[in-house]
Amino acid sequence: MIPLIILGTIAGMLVPVQTSVNSRLASFTRSLIVASFYSFLIGSVFLLIFNLFANPGKLSPQFVFSHDISYIWFVGGIMGVIYLTGNMILLPKIGAALTVIMTVAGQMIIGLLIDTFGWFDAAVQPISVYRVSGILLMIAGIIFMNYKKKKDRAAASGSSNAWLLLGLFTGSMPPIQTAVNSALRIEVDSFLLAAFISFIVGTAALFLLSVLSTGNIKISGSSEKAGAIKPWHFAGGMLGAVYVTTNVILMPHLGATLTLMTTIFGQMLMGLLIDHFGLLGIPRQAVDMRRVIGVLMILSGILILQLS
Repeated sequence: MIPLIILGTIAGMLVPVQTSVNSRLASFTRSLIVASFYSFLIGSVFLLIFNLFANPGKLSPQFVFSHDISYIWFVGGIMGVIYLTGNMILLPKIGAALTVIMTVAGQMIIGLLIDTFGWFDAAVQPISVYRVSGILLMIAGIIFMNYKKKKDRAAASGSSNAWLLLGLFTGSMPPIQTAVNSALRIEVDSFLLAAFISFIVGTAALFLLSVLSTGNIKISGSSEKAGAIKPWHFAGGMLGAVYVTTNVILMPHLGATLTLMTTIFGQMLMGLLIDHFGLLGIPRQAVDMRRVIGVLMILSGILILQLS
């Protein structure tokens, strides 16, 4: 169990790095959606290469059409795109802190429901005091880390309830994506192929969004802000592929809730490291005691959940 939790934490740590890399890529596309399309496209190519070695026979049309193509083939990729787009909409509307709090709350609620009722063919994990306490402690830690002073809360108090509900809805996407992709893994008998299908669907959806929103998918070879484009600007897709694949691997062993909690902890931990040391071109912000306590609360929630 512990090695799997460590693996989930490492996978979660890739997400802030991916976000930073994709933000740099957006300097060359002048659109976050187009940058996300290229990120998904690179991730799809990355997973295709791995599948060519691991599952060459399963990439044939005969294998694909030998299955009943149900919703689980499409939902995972679409959920990923909705989550990505929802965060882009929420950030300027309710701010970074509320976006994190509402989306994480949505993830925890849906993750708990998936585990409790066995939705999407997930293994049933009955609700218990440990599970509820662990989730509440983790959410409390995240709120504590993102706590705003009185004057800042006053500025954000005008946030519409509709935006907050959108935050909960957006947060419900990752656990559904993970659960559906895990069901697809069983369907095709391969976690690599399940991740590849999810990325292909996401890539197609982002292509349509890019064309509809910007009219093109152009990418420039240079940018005034970032200089000449470099190979590492496309690394976000590979990091995303590793993250999605790891979630598919972990879900049957840890359940939806614990998988989410470990990856979220990794995201928070890497976010603190990036801020504290000013990594990836981010302005340096020294970590204070409040944020350390918040991380410890999140870690305690994960440990409590493990006892359930």
